[in-house]
Amino acid sequence: MRWFGPNDPVSLFDIRQAGCVGVVTALHQLPVGAVWSTSEIEVRQQLIAADNATHAPMHWAVVESLPVHEAIKKGLPTRELYIANYITSLRNLAACGIRTVCYNFMPVLDWSRTNINYEMPDGSRALRFVWQDFAVFDLFILKRPGAVADYEAAVVQAAEAQFVQMSAEEIATLTNTVLLGLPGSEEAFELAGFQQLLNEYAAIDAATLRGNLHYFIQQVAPVAQELGIDLCIHPDDPPYPLLGLPRVVSTAEDLAALFAACDVPANGLTFCTGSLGVRADNDLPTIARQFASRIHFIHLRATKREENPRNFHEADHLEGDVDMYAVVRELVLEEQRRAASGEGAAAIPMRPDHGHQMLDDLKKKTYPGYSAIGRLRGLAELRGLEYGIRRGLKADAGPARREAPFYA
Repeated sequence: MRWFGPNDPVSLFDIRQAGCVGVVTALHQLPVGAVWSTSEIEVRQQLIAADNATHAPMHWAVVESLPVHEAIKKGLPTRELYIANYITSLRNLAACGIRTVCYNFMPVLDWSRTNINYEMPDGSRALRFVWQDFAVFDLFILKRPGAVADYEAAVVQAAEAQFVQMSAEEIATLTNTVLLGLPGSEEAFELAGFQQLLNEYAAIDAATLRGNLHYFIQQVAPVAQELGIDLCIHPDDPPYPLLGLPRVVSTAEDLAALFAACDVPANGLTFCTGSLGVRADNDLPTIARQFASRIHFIHLRATKREENPRNFHEADHLEGDVDMYAVVRELVLEEQRRAASGEGAAAIPMRPDHGHQMLDDLKKKTYPGYSAIGRLRGLAELRGLEYGIRRGLKADAGPARREAPFYA
């Protein structure tokens, strides 16, 4: 499971009791672009392992994320400094025995939602994205120049009618949700300076951003390969342009181009079924099969497209638009292939993602999408699905040794 550090409302013992052995975390307290020193890394490792002598052992398994500085994404001359810092951080992580590093290349914003308290039919609360609500923010709160060209005329009209009926509290809630900071951070973007951040991308189209991504990975992936580190890019969330910003990690074609730009095994993928699954044209089992050898980390969650397919919410892990059975079967087959070929560690680290806020967690302050009980429910469902698939494959193949499952 993902853990955001000492300030996370979900404790390490909560994660341990969920049956997890690997912890997914990052040094969120450090500014983006700073070098992660071995001393800082070791402090976090020691914190995670502090109770290993008396309780079920856990370790820091995956970095999520080692963030990419905006200068790299924008292709500024200062990117060389930040790429050098990134490589130094990778060397320090390798020296501390950490071998899986997740990152993303989304400009300005990380994942975007318009509602972090969407009530599900069972009373639990989920994350939701509504295209018209986003248009309200973009057109009438932020008032981004030229934004009207990004929306259909009917959406513009409906958004304006919605905006004039909104209270000051509703406007503030929508604004704060869209500008929400990264998970694990108490800081969000400020509306007053947000447009300037967008302006800095005015001359950067999808081709330019893609070129900047490919340049970055060409510098860092060969070093990661030498260090024995698997780099794994997280897809765009949602996987289409927002606020005039390009997105270049949204489709199978995007992934194929990235892997071709630097064809080393360390240049890999965080296979996030929720992010990729928002697009109906992404065939997730096929993508899992096509890029199986490049999948270094797995996020399993299901999203559900609504009547307007640009709207979606986080569904229960085994529901929604993701064919979770077919996806997990492909991933299990890849683990079996790795085990048979002797390619080192066969188990691909996996975590359940974006659980619903439910039961006692409804009364607590939690990071959106990262309450304990909802993720525990998802993890239990996914483990049961994986167990059934492995038993079925074993029965089809005849007697065989027991295989290790994903670890979370």
